[in-house]
Amino acid sequence: MPRLSTTDPSSYSQPELVKIKHIDIDWSIDFGTKTISGFSTIQFVILTKFIEEILLDVSDINVESVNVINEGCEIPLKFTITDPVNDIGSKLTIMLPTKTDGEVTLKIIYSTSANASALQWLTPEQTLGKKHPYVFSQCQAIHARSILPCQDSPSVKFTYNAVIRHSKVLTALMSSIRQGSENGITRYSQTVPVPSYLLAIAVGDIHSKRIGPRSLVWAEKEILDEAAEEYSDTETFLKTAEDICGPYLWKDYDLLVMPPSFPFGGMENPSLTFVTPTTIAGDKSLVDVVAHEIAHSWTGNLVTNANFEHFWLNEGFTVFVEQKIIGRIRGSEYRDFSALHGLSDLKDTIKNQLANEPELTKLVVDLSNVGPDDAFSSVPYMKGSTFLRYLEDLFGGPIVFEPFLKSYLNKFKYESILTKDFQKYVYEYFNDKIPDKLEQVDWDKWLFTEGMPIIIPNYDTKVYDACKNHSDLWATKSLDEIKSSPLLKEQLTSIQKIEVLSELLENSEIVDLNAEKVDLLTATYEMSKSRTRNAEIRFRLMRLVIKARLQRFDEIFDFANSNFRMKFVRPIYRDLAGWDIGKPVAIENFKKVKDQMMKVCAYTVAKDLGIDL
Repeated sequence: MPRLSTTDPSSYSQPELVKIKHIDIDWSIDFGTKTISGFSTIQFVILTKFIEEILLDVSDINVESVNVINEGCEIPLKFTITDPVNDIGSKLTIMLPTKTDGEVTLKIIYSTSANASALQWLTPEQTLGKKHPYVFSQCQAIHARSILPCQDSPSVKFTYNAVIRHSKVLTALMSSIRQGSENGITRYSQTVPVPSYLLAIAVGDIHSKRIGPRSLVWAEKEILDEAAEEYSDTETFLKTAEDICGPYLWKDYDLLVMPPSFPFGGMENPSLTFVTPTTIAGDKSLVDVVAHEIAHSWTGNLVTNANFEHFWLNEGFTVFVEQKIIGRIRGSEYRDFSALHGLSDLKDTIKNQLANEPELTKLVVDLSNVGPDDAFSSVPYMKGSTFLRYLEDLFGGPIVFEPFLKSYLNKFKYESILTKDFQKYVYEYFNDKIPDKLEQVDWDKWLFTEGMPIIIPNYDTKVYDACKNHSDLWATKSLDEIKSSPLLKEQLTSIQKIEVLSELLENSEIVDLNAEKVDLLTATYEMSKSRTRNAEIRFRLMRLVIKARLQRFDEIFDFANSNFRMKFVRPIYRDLAGWDIGKPVAIENFKKVKDQMMKVCAYTVAKDLGIDL
């Protein structure tokens, strides 16, 4: 795959020459054809002396017409669309009538495909209420181009207004501030510039309940009350994040609990975080995902990676801030436990998901020949946050580093940056304060070394050690020794149980897994489906069932088919693909349910299984 742009390997657009400033969107939602149709009026700022054409990203979009708006008149323009490139889409070339500078406004009339990669259309039967259809979007990383022609690069940020035309009995939500809704027409406005991947829409039988002074939770009414209870600490997370990062600039912070086919834990769409229902455990044990998405309000949404080769600038910073939020609310030992648990997941990613692609374990990757979806992993999250924790400890701890963090976020807010911009600012800020410490940072090794982080900070292991003691017991002792161990009298929290399972998975080669041991493990920690709703626990337990080569396929697929969150389904299918008995069963199940998955999930699972989608 050739590098498409000088600034972004995943985009045809030329943001170094011209950038979108604002978009006015007018969309009609058609559940019958599973399409969105309408138009976008796009204001461009030209950054060079003259241009004769504008290049935009599209993917499987039917472009009906392109007009330039000049003094109130619309003048038709010629345009061409190239054949699609896998995982990238097509280039829309718009020929301007004359050499143009300054600003230009285009009106593009278009409709999406029923197979738009950013959209998931659900029948009424696929919803909880069973009465109305539902559609939602997921534009990250480069799927916005499948719902509107755009510069689908995070280096371009724009404001937008939107008019959404939909069934009167449904609710339309967007990643912006609602301006009003009546008679099936809902209006939205986003006044803070955002990249295209943060454009989001959801339309369905969705209801709301207030959970804080600036927060509503939205969901199908069947789970609204329990969602409101689960996420009732949202305002506490917000206030803590503001103390760390500065003022919250997005006005509202609402949550939308998604259908189970949503492929991620959460998506930080401004003013409307999308969150998977798998985080509803009944005991708030999995709500740290909300702290993560709130942190994105600064790290990612305000200060954004200029392209996805530098994704760690979004996710590494966000995990770093998330862990700070956890530390302030629960204690520093839980901040460190979160980091250690994340390193366990990172080891699993490097060992399994990226075993044959070690180049993708670098902190800064080369996406010239790979799409962002193929490169997606826990590496930018955990390796990036570990690097920042190393810098914080080296430079003098939170008392020194947190003022820098606020300064960094304020300096680059509304901008899209590269790693070199962060590095340069580190030196600008600290050069006259701690020059001797700066000399100790080996940037090249941190950024471009494959595998685990080159240095693991000196974390407080108190909470983690209890987990390690338990996992070592199950890994090295006989059943009789396990049953008589006083360790089993210790009470572990849900997050500690998750870590015990993670440790066992990491060391599965030395664990004598069999049906009796798995059953005892399940009973001891109350991990059966009837005893826990914690999806993170159930996910890891199902992986241990597979590692033990227990042919409990009904139980495995009962979990795997209950949600299509990629964090869960991909490892399960990868584990099954490595088992001669499990692989054909996995392929058979996948073919039955793949149409219920978002395209990004189905595509990556098919890749894991070694089959064509």
